[in-house]
Amino acid sequence: MSDKRLSGRRRSNQRFEPLILDQLTHWTMKMRPLIPLAHFHTFAEGLDHPEGLAFDADGVLWAGGELGQVYRIGPNRRVREVARMGGFCLGLTFSRAQELYVCNFKLPALVRMNRKGRILDSWNRCGNRKFKTPNFSVFDSEGNLYFSDSGDWEEANGCVYRLRKSGRVDLFATDLAFANGLSLSADERHLYVVQSTRDNVLEIQIRADGTAAKPRIYASGLARVPDGAAFDAAGNLYVTCYASDNIYRVSARGKVQLLAYDPAGTMIARPTNIAFGGADFDQMFFANLGRWHVCQVPAGVKGQLLANQR
Repeated sequence: MSDKRLSGRRRSNQRFEPLILDQLTHWTMKMRPLIPLAHFHTFAEGLDHPEGLAFDADGVLWAGGELGQVYRIGPNRRVREVARMGGFCLGLTFSRAQELYVCNFKLPALVRMNRKGRILDSWNRCGNRKFKTPNFSVFDSEGNLYFSDSGDWEEANGCVYRLRKSGRVDLFATDLAFANGLSLSADERHLYVVQSTRDNVLEIQIRADGTAAKPRIYASGLARVPDGAAFDAAGNLYVTCYASDNIYRVSARGKVQLLAYDPAGTMIARPTNIAFGGADFDQMFFANLGRWHVCQVPAGVKGQLLANQR
């Protein structure tokens, strides 16, 4: 999340907040959350405004901080700072080799590190095109890493890059409105891209030759400022909304339902990324950029396994 992104949000919120909040409150009262707020609890605290979350293959949760911290949260829920790379860590993703890939927008770079905190490699450009706001990434089963570059807050100049197994970066999709969270369908034929400034999620078909088909809107009306997204094993997509402390569930047919909502913004506090974990892989964990904790709630369904968990 960039300074421009934050300042842009503040200006936008100051201008429209009373009207939007009235509309949002009225709308939220009509939609009963599927999961009551009372079911949420704090999993770990003492983190520096976490945005990214990722489980390694051992079931240990990792998170990032706004000063470039990388945290490991052990089985006893103890938070330990493993590394501090500077900048601001956004999305975190593990490879099958259990190496952690971190999108750091203030460097700005995609960074590869081991679980001891040693930086192994980094990328800051695609050809002559320098990264602007690396935000979130997801691996496919072949070892290709898709990652979003949000671009500028008020412009549709975001994109999705793809890091090949060879280490080469290519451009996958362009002209996106603050491209943010990413998720792959279970069959890896479609990439889902959150557009934060359009309050929607795009579906992009990945053609057999690896190129992107024309995006289509998969889900809309995700008020306000959707950020992260993750699938469960049944094909439902969960989307967090930074500016409204809402979490949505989007069915495989595109039906949008309010999963959870925190009117006080203290337990669910500017939620960003989602990760499934737990002994039975049926718990959801949320990073709360607005505060200092990670919260947890029973999902009632197992999550979709990521590449490093298969």
